[in-house]
Amino acid sequence: MTQTARIDVRTIAPRERHPLIFSTFAGLSAGQALELVNDHDPRPLYDQFNARMPGQFAWDYLENGPGLWRVAITRTQAGPAAASGSCCGGGCGGA
Repeated sequence: MTQTARIDVRTIAPRERHPLIFSTFAGLSAGQALELVNDHDPRPLYDQFNARMPGQFAWDYLENGPGLWRVAITRTQAGPAAASGSCCGGGCGGA
């Protein structure tokens, strides 16, 4: 069984949250998960994941409010973002 990374964003400065989440996710191998803990529904983050890495993640609510949200974000496949740490915008052809 693989250990799941856990990020409780309630203890992190707002400007540092998304960069930390995306960099942690970039370090995951296919099948590994990141557990996100928040005090509100992180739906806007889901939209960012979907825009940046469609088809490369699964989003599963473990707890769905009203005072606490826990989400498992699982890497379903490696992609260009995982290899380079950032999105190439399609210019690399996915290699």
